[in-house]
Amino acid sequence: MGRCLSFNRNHWFIGLFFFSCLSHLGLAQYEHWPYYSGYPEQPPPEYHAPQQPANVPKIQLRLAGQKRKHNEGRVEVFYSGEWGTVCDDDFSIHAANVVCKELGYVEAVSWVSSSKYGKGEGKIWMDNVHCTGKEVTLAACTTNGWGVTDCKHTEDVGVVCSEKRIPGFKFDKPFLNQIENMNIQVEDIRIRAILATYRRRVPVTEGYVEVKDGGNWKQICDKHWTAKNSRVVCGMFGFPGERKYNAKVYKMFASKRKQNYWAYSMDCTGNEAHISSCKLGNHLSVDAEKNITCENGMPAVVSCIPGRAFAPSSNSGFRKAFRQEQPLVRLKGGAKIGEGRVEVLKNGEWGTVCDDQWNLISASVVCRELGFGSAQEAITGARLGQGMGPIHLNEIDCTGFEKSVTDCKFNTESLTCNHEEDAAVRCNVPAMGFQNQLRLSGGRNPYEGRVEVLMQRNGTLKWGTVCSQNWSTVEAMVVCRQLGLGFASHAFQETWYWHGDVSANDVIMSGVKCSGTEMSLAHCRHDGAQVSCPRGGGRFAAGVSCSETAPDLVLSAEIVEQTSYLEDRPMFLLQCALEENCLATSAANTSISTGYRRLLRFSSQIHNNGQADFRPKNGRHAWIWHDCHRHYHSMEVFTHYDLLNLNGTKVAEGHKASFCLEDTECESDVEKQYECANFGEQGITVGCWDVYRHDIDCQWIDITDIAPGDYLFQVRGDWDVGNGGGHLFTGI
Repeated sequence: MGRCLSFNRNHWFIGLFFFSCLSHLGLAQYEHWPYYSGYPEQPPPEYHAPQQPANVPKIQLRLAGQKRKHNEGRVEVFYSGEWGTVCDDDFSIHAANVVCKELGYVEAVSWVSSSKYGKGEGKIWMDNVHCTGKEVTLAACTTNGWGVTDCKHTEDVGVVCSEKRIPGFKFDKPFLNQIENMNIQVEDIRIRAILATYRRRVPVTEGYVEVKDGGNWKQICDKHWTAKNSRVVCGMFGFPGERKYNAKVYKMFASKRKQNYWAYSMDCTGNEAHISSCKLGNHLSVDAEKNITCENGMPAVVSCIPGRAFAPSSNSGFRKAFRQEQPLVRLKGGAKIGEGRVEVLKNGEWGTVCDDQWNLISASVVCRELGFGSAQEAITGARLGQGMGPIHLNEIDCTGFEKSVTDCKFNTESLTCNHEEDAAVRCNVPAMGFQNQLRLSGGRNPYEGRVEVLMQRNGTLKWGTVCSQNWSTVEAMVVCRQLGLGFASHAFQETWYWHGDVSANDVIMSGVKCSGTEMSLAHCRHDGAQVSCPRGGGRFAAGVSCSETAPDLVLSAEIVEQTSYLEDRPMFLLQCALEENCLATSAANTSISTGYRRLLRFSSQIHNNGQADFRPKNGRHAWIWHDCHRHYHSMEVFTHYDLLNLNGTKVAEGHKASFCLEDTECESDVEKQYECANFGEQGITVGCWDVYRHDIDCQWIDITDIAPGDYLFQVRGDWDVGNGGGHLFTGI
């Protein structure tokens, strides 16, 4: 991945220096057990609803608002036959916990004030809410009284609940039966592989659509089932589209089995992000024994088309890396596969999308275009980092059926937008089950530890460690992605301080070499069964530390272009540069008194647009003092400056070798934290940038020995923080 621009053209090709640390969803959303008569269902987890005090009125809660996912939103209360909102005055995380638990989530993650999810309508039922966190319902918390408030809807409170559900709790978003005006609730939905061919494949792409109702899995009658319904179901499970299947085989199979049908049909438009947003159709008839029947029908079947990165096979069940050819859209800045800031290629230049009117329908078009399913979330407010360059699209209005987001209606004007409004997505991704083949052991928290892998040896599955020889952050990126733990912050070649599982002490994987884009460590190159690890395992087993946030370092292409020039500099002014190996080797034979070197000089400005400060990997004890610059260099290599011929061969030797990192400038609301002077801490704060001016030593390439002609000027980041590097080409 990289950034390209050309000085001899009228446009630039621009992209961020950022590898998304990818991940995947768990296999729990799929069931592909054998199906035969009499197969026992696993008993559902027993759930006992807490007893509500008799003197507390019964209410119903829901999460509402735009630009949200299912477990967050504006808190709305149904009381006295009317929906209303809750004021944010005195609201707390304790109250948020009560709300989330009442909705069936394990806990609250946070709460938000000032109508972040949009202003509600109608009454404001509750104000000055005080909860201890132990109440079984929000109605049991103390308030001013029902409807007693001095608030406006600009103060409507919202909550963000954990995605984890209370076992056995009813599904939080009911299916609304439009015919009988009833609230119908189901607990879960799945694709269950029926045919042996699909039971052996990961991910599961074809099978019965089943809903869990009353603790039992039930099939859906296909009499009113449509391709649009299938499209929605496939999108939920990470697939961009649906296809036809062999109905004769399923009819034959269904005729030999007694089915347990759900009582309702569904009516989807096809652009819903979740099937719970579809309307309910007809109520099915019952037979004399009051069993739901599907006369002349059979269970609804879906057959989904996986994206190229997830094409299943009976052996590996995936392709090793997701690489789309000549993409018009890409995701940047996300920790997991299928999430990131949306960037669009227009007129040869990458740019971002403004979040005005950004919603799940438009986000789903992006997800499907990239080979994923529908969107879980349409993310606003640059929550996955700010981009750079132009804002190409604004006020996007998609129908949901476009092949590309560039086919949607949009406003070409973005005068009111800035990069603080960059839109992002989080897509539904097929469950591959990779996280079951890897674990971190011995760490102080779930985000760190010794890497232990599950591999087959001598016909049995065995846990073991990974040889740390040549282990780097690139491999750690894959580990963190595979476990869904975000970005890699460190890769460890010694882990004696982490006591892992004793039974897994033996080295079981060696010679690991990853490209950084793999979805599983097993997909990287390694020695296979012929393990070779001279240092052995034990204290030298590989380890990682992961983080949910990471820096996102971006080089400003404009600054490089605007400041580039040639200088013939006398040798007597280049003694420091000679000591630091910033000149070509021929400089050693150049006369100090009369010689000169021809230098390509330029400024570089590197922004941290991420979610965490960038810090050098080495501690202060390992920093190197440079007399010429009178400060410590905390990184031996931070950015490579190279000159290549048109075949891509490096032709110039002189380059900057070591770096001091500081906050040269910051956005107006951000304080500087790091500086090179006075031996302070070094790094780049989020919202700040480090500037290496064109007039300082070593900020150049020595081109004295280069013949006139056309060359490629490359600036390549080597930021060892789990997000890879980037590069910049310019024609000279």
